[in-house]
Amino acid sequence: MSGENDLINLYSGRILALAADIPHVGRLDAPMATVKKRSPLCGSAITVDIDVREGRVSGFAQDVKACALGQAAAAVTGGALIGRTLSELEAARDQLRAMLKANGAVPDVPFDGFEVLQPAREYKNRHASILLSIEGACEAMEQALRADCA
Repeated sequence: MSGENDLINLYSGRILALAADIPHVGRLDAPMATVKKRSPLCGSAITVDIDVREGRVSGFAQDVKACALGQAAAAVTGGALIGRTLSELEAARDQLRAMLKANGAVPDVPFDGFEVLQPAREYKNRHASILLSIEGACEAMEQALRADCA
């Protein structure tokens, strides 16, 4: 019963509030890059569209079909990535991964909103869903930068 209560506590009011208010939901009309990602363990999926101008994210949209934790992570990602460089996105992704998998610190500002997901460290089967949005954003930005240079 303790494990069940822990899981219920994981879905805090803050996580549910983030999940209910994801920024940049939808799709861009003509994105420079699109990435689809899926967590095979839980079935969560995301489609990320990105535009880049002068090496920074200038447009972003995401279609999120994920659990509340994946939705909350998408909300944090969506609220923080406009204007960011690829190196900033990669640092946030790596810090989030370390926070979840290696008891690392909360990602740096402006991605410090991932702090709300610290309780998910104990639920390894949820990590992939939490990482979908930031990983998709990194991959899409890499593609957009390659296309911009071509």
